[in-house]
Amino acid sequence: MATLIPNITPTRIFEDHEDCVIALAVFRDRDERMVTGSYDGMLRLWDLKTGVVLKKMEGHRSRVRALAISPDGQWIASGDESGDLIVWHGNTGEPLNQALDKAHSSWIFSLDFSSDSRMLASGSSDTYTSLWDTSMWQVKNTLSCGGTVHCVQYSPRPIGNSQALLAIAMNHGIQIYQKYNNGSYYSRDRTPPPPFPTQLIRTIGGGSYYSLAWAPNGSRLFSGGDGDDPTIREWDASTWKQVGDPWKGHFKNINTVSLNSNGTLLASASYDNRVCIWRLSDRRNITTFKHSGEVKCVTFSADDKRLFSGGLDKKISEWPISEDALPEDGSQDGLMKELGAHQAQAYSESKFKVVAMNSTVRSACIARNWPTAIKVLNLDIESNVHHTAYANRAFVMARQCHWDRALQDAIRSVSIQPSLAGHISKGIALCGKKQVLAARISFDLASMFTNDLKTDHFLFLIKAGNIFLTYFVLHCGF
Repeated sequence: MATLIPNITPTRIFEDHEDCVIALAVFRDRDERMVTGSYDGMLRLWDLKTGVVLKKMEGHRSRVRALAISPDGQWIASGDESGDLIVWHGNTGEPLNQALDKAHSSWIFSLDFSSDSRMLASGSSDTYTSLWDTSMWQVKNTLSCGGTVHCVQYSPRPIGNSQALLAIAMNHGIQIYQKYNNGSYYSRDRTPPPPFPTQLIRTIGGGSYYSLAWAPNGSRLFSGGDGDDPTIREWDASTWKQVGDPWKGHFKNINTVSLNSNGTLLASASYDNRVCIWRLSDRRNITTFKHSGEVKCVTFSADDKRLFSGGLDKKISEWPISEDALPEDGSQDGLMKELGAHQAQAYSESKFKVVAMNSTVRSACIARNWPTAIKVLNLDIESNVHHTAYANRAFVMARQCHWDRALQDAIRSVSIQPSLAGHISKGIALCGKKQVLAARISFDLASMFTNDLKTDHFLFLIKAGNIFLTYFVLHCGF
């Protein structure tokens, strides 16, 4: 396979930090803001449209090491080398309170919110992972991990009939903890045992892992290794066995791995100055971006069209995600638009309720009165940001073949709360954009939220129509 020539020219550069950019995150329910953390001891809140710093967030007494944004966008959490944790308001960037001094006795390397935003996990070089109740900002449980904690990651949603999982990457493997309804986590290391069941579900791998990322449906866990093993490994969450061979491409520590919202692409950032884009369907490195120094962090934009990375050069670089990087079928625009429009129409006019839809919106859709439907949905979103309102607006946008806007609303819906309607709307929008394989993945994710035979049949018809037309276009040359 030919060697990829790295792209060294970002489409945009964000400059304001005075030292290494160690962490970054974007708001998933809105695509116009980003938060970055630096060794300069500060966070910055950015406007992604203008590239302007909206707020310099001061309060840390040492170098920032980790940050996270809650899925609902309400909180920003950041940790530093003193072991202090600061919680900030997501809307304003103002601190919720003074630093939670000595949340850990040493460096906080990683932070992650649970999918419902009710818990925050903080991992540290003090060998402990603390679980914080975000309603009171008090530690609910502390896990003794037996070594430096490099990364903590909650699974995005329960797998099968189980509760959510928590993965912890360390120097001697990856620990998997099981959450129960009382919010406790199993751990075999606590002595004496707490008043709830304790058991470490599994330890996987035997090396040192620096980074973790879950697939959107929680079926896979991806890990990035250290300098002795700078590979990406894929783990099956049903068996905890490694899937296939390690992905080779980096030659130094892999600091961050991040997946796009479809689970079709993975980005990795490394000390080797490079960001690699991997296609999950064939586990190939398809694009490489290069910084002038070590790359510490990387994440996709909320619409998956861009990539942001930061590192030793004190900058945040924005890179394009080419349409060629996503699986496409190469079919005619008109055919894909026709399919997507019919699917959206079928959804909006269906006689059974997949999700609650405003009766005014439903009537407007049946009458093809799109302006009225959009107006009502806009008011719903302005008064109460809810995942179903975004999903429904995505359907209406798709019915008018406004695919970019439909996909944006669908992504917002899924980022707020994964749901049947959100994944269906995303599948339809992706279909309209000729990304049929990605659309199939969204429809498969939607199937995880069905709970009756009629809904299963409805979803099957949408997916079957998509597959049939794709086959027809590809093999019949229409």
